Amino acid sequence: MTASAIALVAGLAACAHTPPGAEPVEAPLAYYWQSAEGHLRLLAAARPVNDWLVEEGAPAQLKAQLRLAQRLREFASQALALPDNASYTRYADLRRSAALWNLVAAPPLSLQLRTWCHPVTGCVGYQGWFDEARAGEAAARLAGRGLDVAVYPVPAYSTLGWSNWLGGDPLLNTFVQGGEIELARLIFHELAHQLFYVKDDTAFNESFATAVERLGLARWLAGSADERLRQAYHEAERRRQAFRALKRETRERLADVYAQTGLSDSERLGRKAQVLADLRGAYRQLRAGWGLDPARVFPADRWVEEANNASLAAEGAYDQWVPAFEALFAREVGGGTDWRPFYAAVRRLADLPVPARRDALEALLRTGSR
Repeated sequence: MTASAIALVAGLAACAHTPPGAEPVEAPLAYYWQSAEGHLRLLAAARPVNDWLVEEGAPAQLKAQLRLAQRLREFASQALALPDNASYTRYADLRRSAALWNLVAAPPLSLQLRTWCHPVTGCVGYQGWFDEARAGEAAARLAGRGLDVAVYPVPAYSTLGWSNWLGGDPLLNTFVQGGEIELARLIFHELAHQLFYVKDDTAFNESFATAVERLGLARWLAGSADERLRQAYHEAERRRQAFRALKRETRERLADVYAQTGLSDSERLGRKAQVLADLRGAYRQLRAGWGLDPARVFPADRWVEEANNASLAAEGAYDQWVPAFEALFAREVGGGTDWRPFYAAVRRLADLPVPARRDALEALLRTGSR
């Protein structure tokens, strides 16, 4: 995930013009100051991985995870043709549970995310806060204006390579202690953001990075001798895809409700409430078949209980074009090992005007569905 925090890190101020449908940045200097201060504190806390590996007091489990991260980093550049730079060669313990917290918002009868505009990143469908309480305060202000809002923790974000001169994006305690599969997902995803970033198109950026994450993880696991790891991945992926399908169905049902202009707003709000109730009921049935420790699924439980337009739309940005990018990968790479033709094709998509880009992605979606 990219972060709007990088705008001030680049030494820039808020956009003077806020396009229609975009949220103005409230108290822009204060917002950008917390962004810059939070990011610079994160960088200052980072030390080279090799320093941690030779430190006697560092936990053995941490050292093992840092070594794994370096293997994943090397694999990413050599096998996946992802950027080979300073990122993920340092580690920082932030002594908190998330790198930052993202705020998302949407109208009560729309799945269109509100956006915030910045001079470097363009308009994005989220606002990053390094303090959870301040994110909650900003969310409360938007909720007071009648918007659906959600705040969620972000374990890592990408500065798109702009902070490599400061040591690059570091490994963080917020994600490095996860399992091998999740660590690989995150490193591949964030490095993919350093390859391509298209202004004003969150769905393109996040779907591309998610596709690289999934395709890269499949290649990593294909070279692993750990059959139990591969089996764990397939089981987790089955659950993940079933949950994504449920959320996608919910978004489609809500979009249909909101498109029914013959209904009054109160009628559409009533149908919205029923769709969300159906989501909770279907999720309970799905969850019952997983047989997992309740502690493992608590984040998903909470997400479903609090689901609204904002959280559903934010999830959609990560999934919308993933099948299209996977179809493009199959066309350009197939069973080969050279990913560069795929990235060249993505670059051509990124360079298209927005309507043509969306038409091309829609055509790829149809290709992937056959």
